[in-house]
Order: sequence, then C-alpha cells, then structure tokens
Amino acid sequence: MTHDLKTGGDRGYLRIATEEAFATREQVDVFLRMVRDGTADKGMVSLWGFYAQSPSERATQIMDRLLELGPQRIQHMDEAGIDKAILALTSPGVQPLLDVAEAKGIASRANDYLAERCAAYPDRFIGLTAVAPQDPEWSAAEIRRGAQELGFKGVQINSHTQGHYLDEAQFDPIFRALADTGQPLYIHPATLPDSMMGGMIDAGLDGAVFGFGVETSYHLLRLVTTGIFDRYPNLQIMAGHGFEALPYWLYRTDYMHKAGIRSQRYERLKPLQHDLFHYIRHNFIGTTSGLCWEPAVKLMIDVMGEDRVMYAMDYPYQYVPDEVRAMDNLSITDAQKKKFFQTNAERWFNL
Repeated sequence: MTHDLKTGGDRGYLRIATEEAFATREQVDVFLRMVRDGTADKGMVSLWGFYAQSPSERATQIMDRLLELGPQRIQHMDEAGIDKAILALTSPGVQPLLDVAEAKGIASRANDYLAERCAAYPDRFIGLTAVAPQDPEWSAAEIRRGAQELGFKGVQINSHTQGHYLDEAQFDPIFRALADTGQPLYIHPATLPDSMMGGMIDAGLDGAVFGFGVETSYHLLRLVTTGIFDRYPNLQIMAGHGFEALPYWLYRTDYMHKAGIRSQRYERLKPLQHDLFHYIRHNFIGTTSGLCWEPAVKLMIDVMGEDRVMYAMDYPYQYVPDEVRAMDNLSITDAQKKKFFQTNAERWFNL
C-alpha cells in the first residue's frame, strides 16, 4: 500500500467520499450551553462535553477540522486523493435542542453556509440538507428548499430526535418531501437516548466505538419492519459504517422477523410486501465510513449488491489516507471499484 494518492482519476475512477462532516460555531456553542445548563442528555454530555472542551490532541484537531470548509479541507482531500466530498452538518445536528425555533434557525443558517461553501468549491463540495425533525412540516419545507434553491443532493437526519424515531406517524411530512424531491435520506448515528443508554458510558462504549451502531441499526430496522418502503417504494435510505452491521445480521433478522409475524407475537409487526432481503437490495444503500476493511466491504457488496455500496471516509473523525490506499487495493473487479468509489455516488446523489 505505497502508491501515491492523487485526485483526477489516475486509477480509473474519481473518489467521492460520501459521509463527511462539518460544524458551525453556533451549533457547537449551543451544545456547550446545554452541557453546562443541564439540559443535554447523557450522550451529548459524553460526546460534546469531550470534543468541544477537551484540550486533547484528538479533540482540538477534530474541532478545528469540523469548523473549516475551505483551503485546509481541500488540502486534506488532495492529500488523501479525495475528489469530492458529500458534506453534512455533524451529528446530532440540531435534533437535541429543546427550543424548536432555535433549532430551525441554526439548521437553516447552517444550510445557507454550506450552500455558500459548495458554491465556492463547486467541483469538490456537495451538500446535504440539515433539518429539525422537531417540526416535521418545517423540515419538509427545508428539504424542498435544499433541493430546489440550495442545490443540495440529499438530506441527513442524525437518527433519533429526543428519543423519537422516524417510523412514528408525525414524521410522515419528511418522507412526503423526500418522495416529492426524489432525494435520498442519510441516517447518521447519534448517541443513544437516555432511555437506552444503560451502562454504555461507564463501559466506554456509548459513541462511535459501539453505541452509534446499536442505536442506528435499531432505527433502520424500525423503519423497514413497520413498512416505510411499502408506503414509499422508491425511497432510498443510506447509512454508514458498513450499513451499521445489518448485512452481517440479515439472514437471522429476516428469519426472526418472519417468525414474529407468523406467531402474531407483536402487535406492531404486520406482513410486508417483501422480505428484508428485498428491501436491503432495493431501498437501502450502505457506505464504508470508518470501516475501510476488506472483509466487511466485500460482505456489504455480496449482500447489498455492487450498485448499493459507496466509499466514505468519515472526515474528520477518521482521517487516515492509508485507508484510501487499502480501498484502492480491494480484491474486487475494476468495474466494481469504479462503482464503489464514483458512479454509485453519482447515481444515488444525482450528481
């Protein structure tokens, strides 16, 4: 793994990184206020009480990189051979904010700022719309504004909103807006809500190390098993980190889901039009953010299909150029590699 990393397609494909984060100072300042005044949940205290306050090298470096959407970001992309970055407001967005008007204002201003930075680097930056699911109707309007006025190519929601999940009926305006605009929804992890946290923090497992994947895979399964794709058959939902491990579990999950329906064990589980294998190959798209590991990537391709797996870096939380080299050296065909790095992103984000 010693080849030079260059942009411009010298290896037969462009590299599009599909889960890359930024923050605004306003957003981070509100997180800190919530941590200090006691209105933050346990997950925010653990996550942002560290990143936004710790003097450690990791925390200060990540904060510096999150808040910069200019020459430094472009330099790091160049050094890692990343041609384009799909950018979204970092988790948990504005979803923990108790003041809904404040949440909407911060999200709207973050979208305006991201649109300005994408316009400054039109060949390098691509934006996703941030919303405030606390107000689903406003979020639907913001999805349409992002698509029609700001030039954004999708929407990111950071999993639960104060313990509420998108399968709940009040969030249907968001899905109607996604259907109207034809845009994908990226469900990014958030820390577990207090009701699910248990001993995760004491064990040091509440964040990206484990808790993120637990919480987000739970969210994704809630959506599919309650029939979101039967109601919106063209909806495309993306998730990162090896699709939060669901490809590995798919056979057992599908088997037990069918068994639960047959036994009528759960009131909420009703028969679906298709099995879970169908939905993961027709409505879900996985990215490799933070999981640049050949066995996992090849499993994703085997289970989800070569048209539904995309490269992601997870900048700035995981910026390791050698991982790009590892993905360049994947033992898959050249045609699959071009889909993985470039053309799947171009297709699903309508680039």
